[in-house]
Amino acid sequence: MTYGDSFKWNDFVRSDLSRLKGFGASKSSGPLKDLKAIVKLDTNENPYGCSPRVRQALAEFSYLNLYPDPEQVELRKLLEVYTGIDSDHIVATAGGEQLIELILLLLLERGDRVINCVPTFDAFRLKSTMYGGTVVNVPRDANFAVNVKAVKAAIDDRTKIILLATPNNPTGTVTPREDIVELLDTGGPVLIDEAYCEFSGETAVSLVNQYENAMVLRTLSKWAALAGLRVGYGIFSPELASYLLKIKPIYGVGALTTIAVRESLADINYLMDNVKAIIAERERLFHELRKFKFLKPFPSQANFIFCHVLKGEAAELCQALRSKGILIGSFNIPLLENSIRITVGKPEHTDVLVKALREIGSHL
Repeated sequence: MTYGDSFKWNDFVRSDLSRLKGFGASKSSGPLKDLKAIVKLDTNENPYGCSPRVRQALAEFSYLNLYPDPEQVELRKLLEVYTGIDSDHIVATAGGEQLIELILLLLLERGDRVINCVPTFDAFRLKSTMYGGTVVNVPRDANFAVNVKAVKAAIDDRTKIILLATPNNPTGTVTPREDIVELLDTGGPVLIDEAYCEFSGETAVSLVNQYENAMVLRTLSKWAALAGLRVGYGIFSPELASYLLKIKPIYGVGALTTIAVRESLADINYLMDNVKAIIAERERLFHELRKFKFLKPFPSQANFIFCHVLKGEAAELCQALRSKGILIGSFNIPLLENSIRITVGKPEHTDVLVKALREIGSHL
């Protein structure tokens, strides 16, 4: 490259990334100090918060001057007890998103194909493109189930990985175990993102011991309400785990995060009671949403409910709710046209939302 007189970053940025559309599923809710004034149902957080044990332990920690353990010995042992899978299968990162990046970095060479079962978690598209992959979108059916036959037909000699979220985000759809097994039987790497599995009660973790090509991703952001601390983990064959441990950020998971995981798992009954409360409220919210003729909610096994907007515009509906202090997510992209996603909150949050929807619906 010959340097000219006028410096422009666009001359140096990778051409494919300069055109890349960023992750668009969530927007800033404003400063944290203002959150008490709103009903926040837009980014799938746990409304009950973390275990009280976590708050106390973090307040008492006094070694912020020291780096965390780069080998994650304690953290991986804690997750071994929780998952029932030996720690040599486990790698933790600062959120599941970072682990997705590491897997794609490890596997993809430019032009390799990534099969993406759309609509799904938009980070799959974004991260695959960032690491040089060619994204092959295989549409789900009308009820958002994975089309296993179509996925298998899309596989060729450049296919490096199949990406699968279950329960799927943003639709809440669970992929049956037999479908996952059929995809694993193709012989290529299959990434199974189970960020919301504690709300569905279904997991593919045991398949890691049966299939070398199975990768299962989990998080404590949702069920344990640690989204602000960023902790995700994956369960892999020991061979793949050893590769990922080599390339992960050296001190990727902070000491405070490890403490939060320890205290959360020591208070699991408290946290699982909150999960049960969210599941119960999810069913009530779904029942209430079905009463609105301008919405079509879909059954969900996650901590949110996805809806098509049948009358009016999803963006306008979101804005109308925002003006009332209620935040929800909206979509208007292929296969998610004119749709919304509502995080399940506490009963009082559902009451406020339903009242606001009645008021908005009366003007449609």
